Amino acid sequence: MTSLWHADAPQIPTDPLPDGGRFDHIVVGAGLTGLTTALLLARRGKTVAVLEARTVGAIATGNTTAKLSLLQGVKLQRVRSRNIRAVFDAYVDSQRAAFDWMVDYLTDRGVAFERRPAVTWAESPEERDTVRREYEVARAAGLPVRWEEDVALPTRGYGAVVLDDQVQFDPMEVLASLAADVRAAGGVIVEGARVTRLELGSPVVAHTSLGRVSAPDVVLATGTPQLDRGLYWAKVEAQRSYLVSFRVPGANPHGDTGMFLGAGGGAHSVRWHRGSLLVGGSGHGVGRQEPGFDPYGELEEWAQRLWPGAEVTHRWSAQDYASFSGIPFVGYLPRTRKRAYFATGFEKWGMTGAVAAALLLDADLEGRREGWQRVLGMRPTLPQTIGVGIGAGAAVASWYARGYAGAVRDAVRSIRDGEPHLAPTAIVADELGAQEVCLVCPHLGGIVRWNPAESTWDCPAHGSRFEATGRVIEGPAKRGLSTRVLRKDAEVSASTSP
Repeated sequence: MTSLWHADAPQIPTDPLPDGGRFDHIVVGAGLTGLTTALLLARRGKTVAVLEARTVGAIATGNTTAKLSLLQGVKLQRVRSRNIRAVFDAYVDSQRAAFDWMVDYLTDRGVAFERRPAVTWAESPEERDTVRREYEVARAAGLPVRWEEDVALPTRGYGAVVLDDQVQFDPMEVLASLAADVRAAGGVIVEGARVTRLELGSPVVAHTSLGRVSAPDVVLATGTPQLDRGLYWAKVEAQRSYLVSFRVPGANPHGDTGMFLGAGGGAHSVRWHRGSLLVGGSGHGVGRQEPGFDPYGELEEWAQRLWPGAEVTHRWSAQDYASFSGIPFVGYLPRTRKRAYFATGFEKWGMTGAVAAALLLDADLEGRREGWQRVLGMRPTLPQTIGVGIGAGAAVASWYARGYAGAVRDAVRSIRDGEPHLAPTAIVADELGAQEVCLVCPHLGGIVRWNPAESTWDCPAHGSRFEATGRVIEGPAKRGLSTRVLRKDAEVSASTSP
């Protein structure tokens, strides 16, 4: 599955790894967080090496809806209810700073973007009160929102909050511009350089699949940090959401008027991009989808009911991490002597969240947190946030229990059948042969589950994801699932048998 953005992405060159090279800073991850951070550092005359395991924008940024907005669904009311007022105000200020920085950057560099109103609407009568609260919280925060009963929605609504002059763009065009600017400022960007080990000494040494580089510090601009210091994989919830783009015959009956997001648990996201209709939603916790769940089918049926004749052009998905307080974690990792920094927890609002994180990381590395940056760095944890965390921890425990209960049942069945098999495994076959894949996540031993929509193994405990053959894709896991070759046979038909 390829996103609309990757299908027609501009060419972004890669640099050779300067094996043994020494830099002022190492940035791991070439998404929006990593490249913006690298550019800010390079603009201050620092030498920067950006290490990307796959390709620029391969994971989060290249699979987003790419909406730059201060109206973020119904998130503001969650942030307000879980934090003191000063912290809430600092969060809003951080999003404003990120929004302004990105708009200025796009304008200065001539990167195409469009101004559109952001709209959060109630798709059912039960959601109306939630949307109304978002309107009131946003107004109290100083955002120029308005309430609309009859705004032009994709489908029937029950009230909406609208914020004008927000922004949409092609995220890969933005990354291509950032990458070019990082290189022009003397930085290097190395694709295919998966970091396999970090030595947090003086200097920090990053060992990759291509060689090693060193610097006084490292920034982990990945979805969630792979270092266990701080246990941040236990302080966020991993979420997946899905998108489908369509070619719609004739004129858009609803007009190319805005960036829409429903307010409920099954909320739909709708926007247009250069003639293509983008519909998103069907989100769930990673590895926690119900049996028979068909996210793409649901989105396609919903869209084709509203836009008859709409033809699917691309299907893709994205992973996000939500912190219990609603505010991203950004700063240095504990017990690293300020040698390792990170950012996580953007909760599907990475276009502003990534830039705000980059601004904060740059301030940290220069030793000059000010204003909203200082407040977010000292925020207290309220009982409301602790309660959310306890609930999340209980959910993780229940998924461990469900996974191992199923594994025990399978083991008992295998013993009864005279073919003892104690570890949960699956047989995967492709054109090169067949192999047995162990379904125990190498991170903390959760039992991974098959996601047929994406042909991946997903861990419901902490969000690690793996290809069908066991190779790690993302999450806190540092390595892939254990495998055992059963047969090498070029004549085996391509198939997957989870």
